[in-house]
Amino acid sequence: MTESAPAIFIAIEASGFGAAIRQSRWLYMTANVGHIVSLMVFAGAIAVMDLRMMGALAATSPGSVLRTARKAAMIGFFGLALTGSFLFAAEASHVIMNPVFQIKLGLIALGLINIVLFEIFITPKVRDLPPSTSLPSGARAGALTSIAIWIAVAICGRTIAYF
Repeated sequence: MTESAPAIFIAIEASGFGAAIRQSRWLYMTANVGHIVSLMVFAGAIAVMDLRMMGALAATSPGSVLRTARKAAMIGFFGLALTGSFLFAAEASHVIMNPVFQIKLGLIALGLINIVLFEIFITPKVRDLPPSTSLPSGARAGALTSIAIWIAVAICGRTIAYF
């Protein structure tokens, strides 16, 4: 435990939930594997949506791609949040003080803001477009921003253990 961490994070780690995860032969490992699987689902869905918004997969309607891939992305994100909460609770006081984890949280917030902006400004313009139609301005920039942010989040997640 890191005593310099805010009390709430020390309490989370010291809780029965945090202790059960640390002491279980299977819970931490299962959460870790689930986190990787959820990351794959989320990243795959995000990649499909972003590639379509950059002009790839032009034979498909952008609205159809977004609707279908968004469902998978939401499932993946929910899985990441759920498994991440298990991983976090086991070492909350240490992880919250980790600068790479703090960067990861900031990037996740930035990624979610990008999604909200995309949904407000771009999705209404592409929802009903037929295949092989030019995409509106901003679609490519939003997609490139998305890919960059989510790759950076994954890199941070995998390097937390080294800081």
